[in-house]
This record gives sequence, C-alpha cells and structure tokens, in this order.
Amino acid sequence: MEERELNMPLLGDAFPELNVQTTHGPMNIPGDLKGKWFVLFSHPADFTPVCTTEFIAFQDRYDEFQELGCDLIGMSVDQVFSHIKWIEWIKEKMDVDIKYPVIAANDSIALKLGMLHPGKGTNTVRAVFIGDPKGKVRLVLYYPQEIGRNIDEVLRAVKALQISDKQGAIPANWPNNRLLQDRIIVPPASNMKDAAERLDKYEGYDWWFCHKPLDK
Repeated sequence: MEERELNMPLLGDAFPELNVQTTHGPMNIPGDLKGKWFVLFSHPADFTPVCTTEFIAFQDRYDEFQELGCDLIGMSVDQVFSHIKWIEWIKEKMDVDIKYPVIAANDSIALKLGMLHPGKGTNTVRAVFIGDPKGKVRLVLYYPQEIGRNIDEVLRAVKALQISDKQGAIPANWPNNRLLQDRIIVPPASNMKDAAERLDKYEGYDWWFCHKPLDK
C-alpha cells in the first residue's frame, strides 16, 4: 500500500501557500487575504447532511465574522461544479445564500494541510484553520466526520485571538467564565519586583493570577 506523506501546519507557522480554484474564481491563500483574519474550514463531501448543516451555520454567522474583519473559506476535494450545484441546492431548498467561497481542492492541496482523513480515501476531515493578518496559523481544530462543528466556538475563538493579541490571556468559557466573566488575565510577572507589585496594580487571587476589565 502506498504511503502518503501527511503534513500539517503548526501554530505560529506561515499558512502554506495555495493557488486554488473556488466558487468565486481563482484565489491565492494566504496572499489574497493579507491584512485580514480568515477561517478556512474543510468538509468531507458536498451533498451530505452534516456538511449541509455546517455550511448553513457558518453562513448564519457570516456577518459577525465580517464585523471582525474575518473572511470565511470552505473547502473539500469535490470539483467546483459540484460545489456550485450544492450551493444552488442550499439556496433553493433551505433559502440560504452561501456568500463565502468554496475551494475545489485536490489531494496535493489537502495533504499540505493534513486534511485527508486517515483510512477514508480522499475524504477530508472537518478541519478549521484560523489565520491572522500576517498569514500565520493561530488555531487549528479537527473533528471526525461524524460530528458537526460548533460555529459559535469558531467565532468566539476569532474574537478571543484578536483580544488576546492586544490585552492578555483569555480564561475558560470566555466571555462567561465562572470566576472572571469577561475579564482578561494579566500576563505573568517576569521578575520578582513585578510580582511584588502585581496585587497593588490589579485585582487577583495571587500575584500570578491577576485580571483586569476587558477594554471595549
């Protein structure tokens, strides 16, 4: 049996350059997205129930992603004509207009992202890559074919990444953390002097666990 090399970009890596055909025409990723956040998500196949629910769920949150300066891009190894027909079907049957592009990938492109599902032929996993304005991979989520994704969590992750870049670390279940609600965790002290002064400057449980209000 032929072995296929499986690559997967890691957090902080440059997103692999892809020249792709999409339902909106040719694209270079991440080149065409420079200066913007983006979410690239793959699905196993067109005209499948779970994937259809996911596509509609991403579209339901489309405007909220746009407000964050974040583009959505779908992807599977189906051909463009299949994507187009599926999008038409969703519009006709579900009255939902899919506004984001969908990439027609091949095995080479899918392998660059580690998206081919082991043991399931050419089907792609349910992967999510969040990229930042510099084209760096900031977050990766992988789901099996049998489980649809939580799109609200993807949206929350984009918001959290943008805020953490400017303000500090994000607690569990933010913005509804049981201890801190939507407050931000202050970066840890880097020396003993800073540690001694932390609780004079910030609220907290100890010098290593301080927090501050979210800048809105």
